[in-house]
Amino acid sequence: MSILKAIFDTIAVMIRLREKISLLPFNTFRIDAGARYLFHLTDPGELRELADHREVGHLVPDKERVLVMGQGSNILFTSDFDGLVIINEIKGISIISEDNSGVVVEAGAGVIWNELVGYAVSNGLSGIENLALIPGTVGAAPVQNIGAYGVEAAEAIEKVRLYNRCAGEWLELSNRECRFGYRDSIFKNELKNSVVICSVTFRLSRSASPRTDYGQIREELDRRGLVDPSPAQMAGIIADIRRSKLPDPAELGNAGSFFKNPVVSPDELQRLREQFPEARYFRQGDQYKISAGWLIEQAGWKGRRVGNAGCYEKQALILVNYGGTTGSEVFDLARQIRESVREKFGISLESEVNIVPARNF
Repeated sequence: MSILKAIFDTIAVMIRLREKISLLPFNTFRIDAGARYLFHLTDPGELRELADHREVGHLVPDKERVLVMGQGSNILFTSDFDGLVIINEIKGISIISEDNSGVVVEAGAGVIWNELVGYAVSNGLSGIENLALIPGTVGAAPVQNIGAYGVEAAEAIEKVRLYNRCAGEWLELSNRECRFGYRDSIFKNELKNSVVICSVTFRLSRSASPRTDYGQIREELDRRGLVDPSPAQMAGIIADIRRSKLPDPAELGNAGSFFKNPVVSPDELQRLREQFPEARYFRQGDQYKISAGWLIEQAGWKGRRVGNAGCYEKQALILVNYGGTTGSEVFDLARQIRESVREKFGISLESEVNIVPARNF
């Protein structure tokens, strides 16, 4: 039986491995870059089959020539990728354990993130409702430590199961071992380009404790007359807010927020406010996040267009593809924005979007 399975697995890999493929359908920026090889991963076991494959086996342990993607919602291709692109499509949501206080759920890395949010709130489970409608897949959530409206994925993640391509071994990392930070994790540092995340386990609560003190949420709750919103109601509010100010990638190519909100010390904040009293900021522990969108807007970029790339008219943090632009043109626009913000405010913006191949501003 194991021999037959091995034969079928090998055939499955051969069928789904394609050569010289456009990545246009696989990135939300809608950049027409090419990949030398493309593979749709549906089962973790296929990773070993890829490593043994006569054409791409030598690429699998190479950090620079293998790229793992979900929906491609946080990536900008500035040129073709001369290597193997793995589209992670490992599915499945299952309950691992549950008690009176909560439920532990494991989701495949290829599950669409908003589908997991929908699963949680439809079952009355709280913890990730503020992350509704964030594009991408479950596997991308721990890499970026996605966050929105006062909540980060790290608050709900219990562990991450992955395959280390370079070492050829399976691993499970606890929340602490993932070294989560603001839009950061071990997967963007020590393990960058070395692993394939196969599933993520979340601990969700049966007791709703909605985070309502961020941005437009309180205004929407008051407008709707809600005092104690359910997880489903919170997810609905968040989704409506996001739709009102963020472009749909299906209509206007983008990768969400292009820059991180810069984090500064109290002294740096004081310096900024002395010159710009209206500066927008949020407290984070003993430091402060400055609104990158506000910085970009004040630097005069909101709504500006350079060729077929531009800064979205409703949200300055979003760079968009108006059609036919290249990744290099978007990158050049981002560089110009970054330089003007640094010149005006003395603050350097850091990209939140993954630039491939890696390029420095």
